Amino acid sequence: MRFATRILVGAGAAALLAMGAPVAANASTAAPATAATTATSPYFHDTWGPYFSDNHKAEAQGEVTVHKNSSKHWYWKKYSKTVKKCWWKNGHKKCAWIKTWHKKKVWKWVHEYPYTVDSKLINHKWWGNWKHHCAWETFKVVGFDDSVHYKSFKNCNKHAKFYSFSGKDAKAVYVQVSRGNPNEPKSYFGGWEHVYSQV
Repeated sequence: MRFATRILVGAGAAALLAMGAPVAANASTAAPATAATTATSPYFHDTWGPYFSDNHKAEAQGEVTVHKNSSKHWYWKKYSKTVKKCWWKNGHKKCAWIKTWHKKKVWKWVHEYPYTVDSKLINHKWWGNWKHHCAWETFKVVGFDDSVHYKSFKNCNKHAKFYSFSGKDAKAVYVQVSRGNPNEPKSYFGGWEHVYSQV
């Protein structure tokens, strides 16, 4: 009876080991997939457009991606403190409350918002009048300090062109689609359309 029990126990242990081996193998192969999910997700991501020139012969669309980088910024902070100071003069003790200035090192969180704007610019009429045969897109970027700068791209061919530019700390980004020659936008200006704004 003891001999039969040992055989059953041994067979049961062997079966458990055989069942556990595939589970362990699967666990080892699944680990890298979990590690791949640790990438930082963007603070903001969305598509924009399509937007058109006034005559609908130029078209622009794309996407915008914004990240948020936070760090501690150390600086010296001044503060005042009123202290009582005493001194002897002509054999008499005099005292007065005097404001003194001190400083201490403190920190605050500083946030940066790097962004990337991607665009696809389509020229629906690449022939005809030289003054108007190119599609143009002009981006207006407004910074947190209300500074403004512009980025322009053109497409004078029948195939779509893809563009990308980057920066940081944009309060808002707009785009205007138009027509023009190979040197500059000249006509059929669409309105300033929304690409991104920092809420």
